[in-house]
Amino acid sequence: MANRLAQTTSPYLLQHADNPVDWWPWSPEAFEEARRRGVPVLLSVGYASCHWCHVMAHESFEDATVADYLNAHFVPVKVDREERPDVDAVYMEAVQAATGQGGWPMTVFLTADAEPFYFGTYFPPESRHGMPSFQQVLEGVVAAWTDRRDEVAEVAGRIVRDLAGRSLAAGGTELPGEAELAQALLRLTRDYDEKHGGFGGAPKFPPSMVIEFLLRHHARTGAEGALQMAADSCAAMARGGIYDQLGGGFARYSVDREWVVPHFEKMLYDNALLCRVYAHLWRATGSDLARRVALETADFMVRELRTAEGGFASALDADSEDARGRHVEGAFYVWTPAQLREVLGEEDGAFAAEHFGVTEEGTFEEGSSVLRLVRTGEPEDPARVADVRARLLAARELRARPERDDKIVAAWNGLAIAALAETGAYFGRPDLVERATEAADLLVRVHMGDVARLCRTSKDGRAGDNSGVLEDYGDVAEGFLALASVTGEGAWLEFAGFLLDIVLERFTGEGGQLFDTADDAERLIRRPQDPTDSATPAGWTAAAGALLSYAAHTGSEAHRTAAEGALGIVTALGPKAPRFIGWGLAVAEALLDGPREVAVAGPVAGELHRAALLGRAPGAVVAVGEGPDAGSEFPLLVDRSPAGGAPTAYVCRHFVCDAPTTDAGELAAKLGG
Repeated sequence: MANRLAQTTSPYLLQHADNPVDWWPWSPEAFEEARRRGVPVLLSVGYASCHWCHVMAHESFEDATVADYLNAHFVPVKVDREERPDVDAVYMEAVQAATGQGGWPMTVFLTADAEPFYFGTYFPPESRHGMPSFQQVLEGVVAAWTDRRDEVAEVAGRIVRDLAGRSLAAGGTELPGEAELAQALLRLTRDYDEKHGGFGGAPKFPPSMVIEFLLRHHARTGAEGALQMAADSCAAMARGGIYDQLGGGFARYSVDREWVVPHFEKMLYDNALLCRVYAHLWRATGSDLARRVALETADFMVRELRTAEGGFASALDADSEDARGRHVEGAFYVWTPAQLREVLGEEDGAFAAEHFGVTEEGTFEEGSSVLRLVRTGEPEDPARVADVRARLLAARELRARPERDDKIVAAWNGLAIAALAETGAYFGRPDLVERATEAADLLVRVHMGDVARLCRTSKDGRAGDNSGVLEDYGDVAEGFLALASVTGEGAWLEFAGFLLDIVLERFTGEGGQLFDTADDAERLIRRPQDPTDSATPAGWTAAAGALLSYAAHTGSEAHRTAAEGALGIVTALGPKAPRFIGWGLAVAEALLDGPREVAVAGPVAGELHRAALLGRAPGAVVAVGEGPDAGSEFPLLVDRSPAGGAPTAYVCRHFVCDAPTTDAGELAAKLGG
């Protein structure tokens, strides 16, 4: 019999709708039920493409005995962390503070006042490696709740007081300057893996936001070391197992430091961020590898993540069914030498095994291998490689595909819009710009709708019930601003301004600090606030970047002041922890450079417009249009007309302009192109 989750739109919650556990969605009614029954709440948080969430669900939540015990002694509450990042953030902070680590599935026990008192992540069905079984945990919590209720209440109260005392200041009023950015670069140099690229050890995540900072820093200062770290890291990822060598697109992370074996789930946000990074790397270096990966990643997003409504789905699962009918991680992607020979024949199979590093021993499980490019440099026979790739991809399409999480997350679609718009403009792919525009239309039509706010998610064209958080406003505004620069359509600038005005009104605190939820959002035990990057740019710095760009477009002092106030946190954290505030450092580079304001009085997709978009000046904004009405859509175009009837570009800082130019080469030189 289906539980209450059957009425939700979240693919993750729907995965649990037929569990014997009597799940509740996060709601006041769930906590009222716990209060009425006098029992604690079990909060379980995960997401649809989470491998270990599936494992724990199969082992415990589908087990009738465990479910009976849960239902008798708890009110079980399921949360999709991608729909409710605020709930996830608050309790993950508690988990990390208590245990020193976090992850999903996240398992937290709460009082009826939503106060946490016991924490964990994945619990196995039987005790192993010093970890108690899930049943033992449940019984231990029930014993504590029954026999030591005062102690439980004291622990819960202490945790809530500790969390409440963690509100951040803006980090001071001092803006990040040359010294802070140089210190951040030095720290990154120390953390850099010179042998394998990237930063730190295993597991190794793609450092998208840090690479964007390195590219911008090189563009502004000429620091070759910054560009080298960015280029080498991108090359290592593109040649490794984290990149899908057949279909394009990136997996979530590498389980090893050499980028050999990925965690196979593919997330929209990773691919959007990396698509843009590789496009920007090509802009800086002209690298053929960067161009290929940017385009293949864009094509992957359109081919495999685009929904019928024109938006982009959240993720592809890590697991799928293998040839023996088992649901296992990576089955869709890995190969053995025998499988290569079966598809390609003996000669081409041996060639593919050598080219992609497929061995009899294997690099993954049961003698299978993840495809990589094991030789440096370009292949000696690119036509043969292309033919082999195409044949293997066609054969792979016959395998059971991973499940897709079809919900549309506003923030991640904002990132995809920016990536597709710029990639399409750089490489002469108007179809990609069109896909970006269709996704933006969906966000306006469904996520903004007739109300004055942005909702977090939608599915099948239906808006979800959860309000947008700061990252939604910041990333969607970023996407709209990129689309405005590429298309010359001023409506996207207007929509971005609408969202950023809400950031000023509802998300901004004293001294420039920002909060992840609006001031009228559901009250949790703490108002979440985190300026550090995780898998995506922090809402704090995403909003700062969009505010800065909007101010450059419009001359708005209020938006620039808000951006500068928010960037005080980069002064405080950038030199100490640059890997965790990469997007803030990238925005700081734009601030130090101006950012430049480029007005192109001339046709969209003209030579000057393309030169403006390809300029490497950090965070430069581009307004393009022709005719008497252009200035009504883009303030940068007011009183700026073609010189002698020829398309003309104006490059400005703080609305003070250089001499106009009609020459694309001269414009490129002005912008570091």
